[in-house]
Amino acid sequence: MTPLLAPPITAPGDAAELLRRQGQAVLDAAGLRDLTGLAAAELEAWRPAWSRLPPDTHLRDGGRYRRRRHGSFIVEGDNVTRVPHRAHWQPVDYNALHGGIERWFEPIEPSMCDSPAWARLLAGLGALFTRVKGETRWYVEAHPFRIDTTDGIGRPTPEGAHRDGVDFVVVVLVARENVKGGESRVFEATGPAGQRFTLSEPWTTVLLDDERVIHETTPIQPAGPGGHRDTLVLTYRRGGFQDPVSPA
Repeated sequence: MTPLLAPPITAPGDAAELLRRQGQAVLDAAGLRDLTGLAAAELEAWRPAWSRLPPDTHLRDGGRYRRRRHGSFIVEGDNVTRVPHRAHWQPVDYNALHGGIERWFEPIEPSMCDSPAWARLLAGLGALFTRVKGETRWYVEAHPFRIDTTDGIGRPTPEGAHRDGVDFVVVVLVARENVKGGESRVFEATGPAGQRFTLSEPWTTVLLDDERVIHETTPIQPAGPGGHRDTLVLTYRRGGFQDPVSPA
């Protein structure tokens, strides 16, 4: 098997400067825990929730490879507020495949998103992004994903290389079991530079300035029974959530 290209890990204390300089940074599990004040056991307590994710019924490519939930939060300093459940919506400009429609997903399990550890995770990342852009209130959407290989191939980003129309994107690898592929690719939005690597260690975390870079993850294929790739994707946005624009 071809060796996986390891991600370029940075220390959490250098993450803000790296985001300012190149629009991306990667933390290992220890770095994520240091940044957020979480213990390893608190992260691991969430892992079983990925086995309970319901199917994504909105895939327009006809696939059955994705399971997910969704939640929305407002983060202001250490204060994290879960807002009433709402649809996930993106404009077509940012998601040509699934944009322009309201996608309703089952909410994140309360045992995860109502826990003090969840609040520390969102607040710790918010504090980092505040150091980068100065904003103190963040509108956060959370997406636990499972991409599986039951039908032979799974596509983590069926829309291809893209931006999300937010300020920051966080991709946390939760598990990678019996799969090959799944390479992360990050490119300058306005230039030729880019990086490619494969997340393999649980709780490795990619931080992206969505205004400066585009990103994608290549398809996964089975390397054994029950192959799947689990991630937690968080988006941080200034000024409000993305919602459908009312016609004039």
